[in-house]
Amino acid sequence: MTSRTRTDRLRLRNALWQQLRTTEPGAAGFEQTLARLADLTGWDRARILAGLGLTEPDLTTRSLPARRGG
Repeated sequence: MTSRTRTDRLRLRNALWQQLRTTEPGAAGFEQTLARLADLTGWDRARILAGLGLTEPDLTTRSLPARRGG
């Protein structure tokens, strides 16, 4: 992987994280962005949600914890 490719991949990864941090779960695009980040990083859904301070029950009960700024 060239440094240019690596840089582009890191920029995309960071943009996807930022999008997830600023989009409420259940909002349009949240699941698609989460799936794109999972594909890019190889991380599973639970690990990405944990990175956002969320768990699967948070999404299903809609009692979301306060979200950290990013």
